[in-house]
Amino acid sequence: MKKIILTVVALCLIASTAFAAKSYTVSVTQIVEHPALDAIRKGTLDRLKEKGVDVTANVHIAQGNPATNVQIISQIIGEQPDLVLAIATPGAQAAAQKIKDIPIVFTGVTDPVSAGLVKDLANSGGGNITGMSDFSPMDKHVALIQEVVPTVKTIGVIYNAGEPNSVVLVNKLKEEAAKAGLSVEEATIANSSGVYQAAKSLVGRADAVYVPTDNTVVSAIESAVKVCRQNKLPLIAADVDSVSRGAVAAVALDYYKMGLQSGDMAYRILVEGVKPSDMPVEFLNDLNLHVNKKAAASMGVTLPEEMIQRAEKVIE
Repeated sequence: MKKIILTVVALCLIASTAFAAKSYTVSVTQIVEHPALDAIRKGTLDRLKEKGVDVTANVHIAQGNPATNVQIISQIIGEQPDLVLAIATPGAQAAAQKIKDIPIVFTGVTDPVSAGLVKDLANSGGGNITGMSDFSPMDKHVALIQEVVPTVKTIGVIYNAGEPNSVVLVNKLKEEAAKAGLSVEEATIANSSGVYQAAKSLVGRADAVYVPTDNTVVSAIESAVKVCRQNKLPLIAADVDSVSRGAVAAVALDYYKMGLQSGDMAYRILVEGVKPSDMPVEFLNDLNLHVNKKAAASMGVTLPEEMIQRAEKVIE
């Protein structure tokens, strides 16, 4: 009996050693570099490492170029990774269209259903893909704009009309603004170089400027900040990372936390063998308020003391 027990223990130790020695390759596709998306990537990889997973990450960033975004997928197929991490809608769509035999975890995607990634949020359509949505709580964003600018009547919004997620967000913004008795003025762009002119076009047409989680705009948000400072036009963002870059305020998801949760999903697929088709789309409901007092002053507004007191982060 002792011999049998020792044999079982030995087998367990061998299995444990084999697991520890197992390494995985994760190929990452990311449409553009900016702090929110970078935070998702870091959080995902950090969580896998925290769980003891030996991961080699091949990171590909399209720098906002649609053609490069598609070419990256061909590179990833050649890498034959164990899992694809697709950060933001454009990369996720390109991956879903071409990759059918490698698990895909998308994250930072606003509306995965309208983007064609999943049939529904329960992921009942099966397939090799699942992930996380960062759909913005637009009612809370409109309320924040009203709190920062109590006299607001018209909200200006800058977005890339070529990003499906941004179109969904702007439609939701219009819906929530109408409920609050506000109107919305749009300024669309095709690439990040157009952000400055788009912001200028809103001067005189809007009482506040709102930047949704639009990858193209956020990657160049400093251009919008410059215009808003010059014209005393308050800029409110949909992601907290933009506040440290010059926006007045944001109540939003913590994208690093979204990365951690995405890492949990990746772990279940890589290590536990769970099929993506058995995993519904997940959300992160933990919202943070960040405010920038210096940016507020430069854009002609004074933040309410109550807002400052309840903020998780205050930039002086």
